[in-house]
Amino acid sequence: MELYEYTVHELIEKLENGEVTSEEITRSYFDRIKEIDPKVKAYVTTLEDDAIAKAKKVDEDRKSGKAVSKFAGIPIGIKDNMCITGTKTTCSSKMLENFVAPYNATVIEKLNEQDLIYLGKLNMDEFAMGGSTEHSAFFNTYNPWDLDRVPGGSSGGSAAAVSAEIAPWTLGSDTGGSIRQPASLCGVVGLKPTYGLVSRFGLVAFASSLDQIGPLTKDVTDSAMLLNLIAGHDEKDSTSMNIDKKDYTKSLVNDVKGMRIGLPKEYLGEGINSEVKQAILDVAKKYEEMGAIVEDCSLDIGKYATAVYYIIACAEASSNLGRFDGIRYGYRSENFENLKDIYKNSRSEGFGSEVKRRIILGTYVLSSGYYDAYYKKAQKVRTAIRAEYDKLFSKYDLLLTPTSPTTAFKIGEKSNNPLEMYLSDICTVPVNIGGLPGMSIPCSLDSNGMPIGFQLIAKPFNEDAIFRAAYTYEQNTNFRENKPSFKGGNN
Repeated sequence: MELYEYTVHELIEKLENGEVTSEEITRSYFDRIKEIDPKVKAYVTTLEDDAIAKAKKVDEDRKSGKAVSKFAGIPIGIKDNMCITGTKTTCSSKMLENFVAPYNATVIEKLNEQDLIYLGKLNMDEFAMGGSTEHSAFFNTYNPWDLDRVPGGSSGGSAAAVSAEIAPWTLGSDTGGSIRQPASLCGVVGLKPTYGLVSRFGLVAFASSLDQIGPLTKDVTDSAMLLNLIAGHDEKDSTSMNIDKKDYTKSLVNDVKGMRIGLPKEYLGEGINSEVKQAILDVAKKYEEMGAIVEDCSLDIGKYATAVYYIIACAEASSNLGRFDGIRYGYRSENFENLKDIYKNSRSEGFGSEVKRRIILGTYVLSSGYYDAYYKKAQKVRTAIRAEYDKLFSKYDLLLTPTSPTTAFKIGEKSNNPLEMYLSDICTVPVNIGGLPGMSIPCSLDSNGMPIGFQLIAKPFNEDAIFRAAYTYEQNTNFRENKPSFKGGNN
């Protein structure tokens, strides 16, 4: 096996045994990036010189007997909406094309404490608005399983990089499914942690009450390890929860006997692809065989979640993106005669069509005369959705649903129909609305050879249950033996 084929926990073992060096691992990934990324186009920026220099330093420290973290020298890829000092943070937007971050996001500070190595910044839908990574201002990212198809979004670069083995693990952000949906479409593990578990400081905001940073990994063990590194209270983030620190690797137990799993019927009805539905039913059957109790249940109010999500998310985006005005930083139009022209032309030229669409919608629902009818009502329904989840979690440890209603669709297939694209989020947005943790785990391939993922949802801060159930499924199946084929591709 090549070094890039191993999981992170396997690489750590090799480092500890002295079988490889961090420099060898890092060079293996950059060699792989040079070979594969021209096809996949996951990276906006690569950081090879800095990465190799840091790898050499870690190797010297380890060789000299200096105390180093077990994660020291492990490479990672970062979605391009998280700040790394002295590195471009573009959000895949013309508005921030040349913006160099002056500080580190808290998650980056936490990774720095462990001496991880940054391979580069990963492509995304502009300002995290989209479900296919077709809304990047720079270029599309392609699905490693079929280069004619999308990788999902908005963390499409982060998911594609892990799937294509051009990063051992990555960080993404999830506002309405932006970690889990691309994880499902690319056949990797994607976790959206409970809202408030991971600091958002240094994450460029899309919708502040919904955004959450989380890991994309090759397997469940790596996901637990990366969540251990990034979780924790942060005084710089007022929404960060001050709770006891957990070691999520202790939840990696191959046993689901007695666990109660609910199967909401609304997630297996209209709009769900028949092959995806069958894959989820097969997962439910597998859990029953392994000793879990799986029961049908109902979350009928969930049908309102997509509408609620797009009202709240667009309203918050409208507010958050007001700072990009052509004055303080970011893109400034050269075509202006007065201050009003600077605002208007900079935003018109700097933002892409999807971002403009959401700003307009968000401004509308916040405007006088419509605030009560739309935004206020959406917040009330949000509370009702959370209450329904609370009722279900009084009975069940976990809920089992599809992650995405379909497998990866063709490039351009939905780009002219925003409403159809928005409906791709029907299985994931309720989790963000409720502030809950959710994970996508690979479980099958469809008739076109494209990955299918299932989603496990738990009550707030009960990631332990998700890890236990996901790990057990993974240990008793062999999906990970499938690898992307890189078929097709006209890019």
